[in-house]
Amino acid sequence: MQVYLVGGAVRDEQLGLPVKERDWCVVGATPAEMRGAGYRQVGKDFPVFLHPETGEEYALARTERKTAAGYHGFEFHTDPGVTIEDDLGRRDLTVNAIARDANGSLVDPYGGVADIRDRILRHVSDAFAEDPVRVLRVARFAARFASLGFVIAPETISLMRTMTASGEIDALVPDRVWKETELALIGSDSRIYFETLRECGALNTLFPEVDRLFGVPQPEQWHPEIDTGEHVMMVLDQAEEISPDLEVRFAALVHDLGKGTTRKHSLPSHPGHERRGVKLIRHLAERLPVPNACRDLGILVSEYHTHCHRAFELRAATILRMLEATDAFRRPRRFEQFLLTCEADARGRKGLEDRHYTQVDLLRGAFVAASGIDAAAISAEHEGKRIGEAIRRERLAAVEAFRAGFQPPP
Repeated sequence: MQVYLVGGAVRDEQLGLPVKERDWCVVGATPAEMRGAGYRQVGKDFPVFLHPETGEEYALARTERKTAAGYHGFEFHTDPGVTIEDDLGRRDLTVNAIARDANGSLVDPYGGVADIRDRILRHVSDAFAEDPVRVLRVARFAARFASLGFVIAPETISLMRTMTASGEIDALVPDRVWKETELALIGSDSRIYFETLRECGALNTLFPEVDRLFGVPQPEQWHPEIDTGEHVMMVLDQAEEISPDLEVRFAALVHDLGKGTTRKHSLPSHPGHERRGVKLIRHLAERLPVPNACRDLGILVSEYHTHCHRAFELRAATILRMLEATDAFRRPRRFEQFLLTCEADARGRKGLEDRHYTQVDLLRGAFVAASGIDAAAISAEHEGKRIGEAIRRERLAAVEAFRAGFQPPP
């Protein structure tokens, strides 16, 4: 029995990055031998075992054969005669097809170390085309390692285009599409994930609502970048700087979906895009297992982001209605996420990335003022529905007073 450290742990060691989890490959063993050594078997498709002390995963070396379309359409073969080179040959990218043995020596049959040095993401073999999930993974790796200078090999992009054109991408299950997308959104440079999917044609299949934004013009007065798709990618950049929250980053991605359905005679303006976007976000969240918190924030931002941008034009009563509509008093954290996403939207414009977005100061202050009334004392003085009416009057008075005295920061 020989045990090798494999996959991302070896790759990250070579890059000098911290290793968060380790996967091991076992050559020359049978399932019975693994169980006899105290390992606990998990997984139904192929033998994977948990170490009795560390809990880390140990998988028997295996090969695979494509038997049907999609992610699950594989037949796996394991026996003591499968070599480490055989096992590495089924992996997606050369940088992930490196193993380290117990003596610290590397097994690198596909040039992964050289590709790490040259900052290239390259597929191991044409078997890459058999698994559509690999398109998503390459896009995610391209985003994750963009800051280190990694780029996708031209031949790999070409193969990804072929996979998309052949319809292999259509076999992706919604859970896996969302999982890879979620990992991209909570990482860095997530725009590269979506741009890579667009480059190989997969964005139109997986996220048609986002794909159709590219090439749609906006008024240059408000959007010097003009292109709506480019604007959304810039908003993603800003959202990553402003907040680590998945909900904020998802809302940044979907806040302008309605602009993709604007009628041509209205362009470059987009009347009513806010409400149209709400419908599209709901459809997207029905198609993919988007968490409710992401969906709900995306809907709020789509419907009310222009209210936020026009904060200085709004009367106190309109500001209060906005606070109520966004459920700010019961969901203050989500309201703060709403403001952060709107700020990312305002700064996600060419030449405006570093400007201070004063509107959030006004709305944040109005919310604090309205929240500061003594609701308990008001409730003690009124009965029934008059309690709610009295609280609302006090909140409105607080917003009006704050609005009248507000001075934007320099």
